[in-house]
Amino acid sequence: MSDEEDVAPAVKKSRVFYGSLEEKERERLRGEAASSTTASSDAVKAGIEAGNINISSGETLEMEERVSERQQEALAEFERRRRARQITVSTDDAEVKAGLRALGEPITLFGEGPADRRERLRSVLSVVGPDALKKSRKDEERAKRSHDECQQTWYHEGSASLKDARLWLAKYSLPRAMRRLEAARAQKDVTEGTRTIRQQELHKSLRNLNNFCSQIGDDRPISFCHFSPNSKMLATASWSVLCFSSLLTYCSLIRTLRGHNTNVGAVVFRPQAGVSLDQSDVSLASCAADGSVKLWNLESDEPVADIEGHSERVSRVSWHPSGRFLGTTCYDNSWRLWDLEVQEEILHQEGHSKGVHDLTFHQDGSLVATGGLDAFGRVWDLRTGRCVVFLEGHLKEIYTLHFSPNGYHLATGSGDNTCKVWELRNRKCLYTVPAHQNLLSAVRFQPTDGHFLLTGAYDSTAKVWSHPGWTPLKTLAGHEGKVMGVDVSPDGKLIATSSYDRTFKLWLSE
Repeated sequence: MSDEEDVAPAVKKSRVFYGSLEEKERERLRGEAASSTTASSDAVKAGIEAGNINISSGETLEMEERVSERQQEALAEFERRRRARQITVSTDDAEVKAGLRALGEPITLFGEGPADRRERLRSVLSVVGPDALKKSRKDEERAKRSHDECQQTWYHEGSASLKDARLWLAKYSLPRAMRRLEAARAQKDVTEGTRTIRQQELHKSLRNLNNFCSQIGDDRPISFCHFSPNSKMLATASWSVLCFSSLLTYCSLIRTLRGHNTNVGAVVFRPQAGVSLDQSDVSLASCAADGSVKLWNLESDEPVADIEGHSERVSRVSWHPSGRFLGTTCYDNSWRLWDLEVQEEILHQEGHSKGVHDLTFHQDGSLVATGGLDAFGRVWDLRTGRCVVFLEGHLKEIYTLHFSPNGYHLATGSGDNTCKVWELRNRKCLYTVPAHQNLLSAVRFQPTDGHFLLTGAYDSTAKVWSHPGWTPLKTLAGHEGKVMGVDVSPDGKLIATSSYDRTFKLWLSE
């Protein structure tokens, strides 16, 4: 071993301090703090200069307000849950759905069961209050009560003339109904083979219908046509004048009646006109778009009388089978019945929600049917004033109606291009005839037996349909414009059509 290895290591001597070390320690900490503050301040200054540190100019955020808002929301939620636990909700799911509907909430959600639905109703009631459901139910009951009151039939005392007219109508219609039923019983006694042969002959003659006469009626569209009771004259109404022609001399013009100042809607012969009535008696009635209704005889070119009282358009007039009463339809949502013997309006009947366009009388004289722009039809009993049948089924306006001679069938034509035949005995629609490609302007049953139905429409054609069966027998084509009116002569031999092309045509079986 060397001499250096023999030398012992130096021993570190510990220092001994006398007195307290607090002052030295405080000085040491103060020095470290000063150095760190200087370093941090330098770092902050460097960060501010670099744009990495932004210091506000004294704006502060009040933490107490945010905390208080959260506390209030939490307290309100706890309060709502407490109220929800106290609300009693029915366990009947139907009542729960009704309650949700009354509060304007969806009655069910996707995947929601009855228990979830009850909890949702309880939650909604805890917000709006349990009295909201009672209030909504009271409102519903009040609205239902007012609706029922509007639907309730009400009566008012009529005039003495109306009472006398109803009694007269009852005495007039009952014997006619009895005779009609007797004729129906007699027809029932006819053998089935005889009835089939007659029907086949009728259908054969109808299939052979051809244009017998075509005449230009005016320089404006012909809106209506009507045969006289003796089947010897035809009255036509245009948008300017009235005319009636003789059918014995190939539609030669007899007289032109001028009195209306606007479009004439209809002209109809009075029953027994030209048969038992004198030439000077009232034989025709007409109406126009300005609300005027005029009465005419067969002698004069001037109207015999004017019927006043309509404030809006009068679209149709029709005579009662007795010839004593005249019915008019008006676009003020009502129809009226006039007694020509006492020369006054005896009935002003409402019941439609829109304008009334057409009406037709039952051949017994007991009923009248009306159809209007509200797409509904009504059958009224003239002897009591009640609406006995409500015709619901058309999709658009009803423009024409006609009773069958059998007494229990009624045909209606509508703007939905269909003709419906109604069974009045059970108050139902018997058959819907998809008749035309445009709105139906007129329907007419055969006046003698009702064994065929004639329809006219705005597709420029008229069609003949079998009754019963409702099969098409003949299409009367020839007009260049829409067919606005059709009629069948009382003897059942002639058919007349009037059109927008200013012509009227007569059709006869060869």
